[in-house]
Amino acid sequence: MENISETLRTLMNRKNLNHRYEALMTAVYQDPDVRQFLAAHQNELSSDALERSAAKLYEFCEEKRKIARHEPTQAPGYQPTLVMSNHLIDIAYQPTPQMQEQQAAHALQQRVRSISMPKNIQTADLKTYDQDGDRATALMAALDFIDAYTQAPKRFHRGLYLYGSFGVGKTYLLGGMANALAAKGFNTTLIHFPSFAVEMKRSISNNTSADKVDAIKRAPILMIDDIGADASSTWIRDDVLGVILEYRMQEELPTCFSSNFSMQELQDGYLTLSQKGDEEPVKAQRIMQRVRYLASEIEMVGRNRRLNPDA
Repeated sequence: MENISETLRTLMNRKNLNHRYEALMTAVYQDPDVRQFLAAHQNELSSDALERSAAKLYEFCEEKRKIARHEPTQAPGYQPTLVMSNHLIDIAYQPTPQMQEQQAAHALQQRVRSISMPKNIQTADLKTYDQDGDRATALMAALDFIDAYTQAPKRFHRGLYLYGSFGVGKTYLLGGMANALAAKGFNTTLIHFPSFAVEMKRSISNNTSADKVDAIKRAPILMIDDIGADASSTWIRDDVLGVILEYRMQEELPTCFSSNFSMQELQDGYLTLSQKGDEEPVKAQRIMQRVRYLASEIEMVGRNRRLNPDA
């Protein structure tokens, strides 16, 4: 944008153009916001304040005009406000209501860290969550968790272990919980565990697996989605999932899960049987002890919304 002070100086110094400058400033001084500001601060203004602040007043009116006409401004998303500075008039730019809404929405999204989760999780809302079937029990448990955690975030709160058939809304409920907690100022991490397991295996080659596990295990609130859906390996079970759950149990950090399997089914199948067909029930029991410590088991029953979302 052309420097307004330089523009006015040029207008003032050119012969036969003083009348143009006077016309511009006459319009500026007639602006209702300018008149109100000058009246409110007349005792604070220096004797030459109007002359020395002419460029600022002109800029203020020009930016207002552009905003009213939906034209490009020098600070998109911000509106000018007149302020006092050392007995002179200056401009401060404040975010518009629309910009404030965008900033609030962005801050909300920043509080929810999503790793390989479905796109609709970003807008999951507990207020619109259907309560058909046995979903009402899960919803009430989710609301109770949010309320308890909000009132005492430094205390240990057992999370939820949601299990049930495909498409009953387990993942959406976790997303709704995360967004509700974000609206209250709390950070949550959601991970799709099968995708995370693949990422962890790939990270072995560049030696970043330890950093990834460390970041996940320290999340203030962690939600592990679809646990048990991938092909289990002893490394993922013991050195990834086991490490994460051990830390969170020791530090008493809230953790939620979703799965197609009940806790017992997860233990007897996914955690006990390795990809090689080996059975390690003792290690599976050890992992499940941590899961049971961290979360309460809740079954969800209902129609498959993935196949018929409008039914």
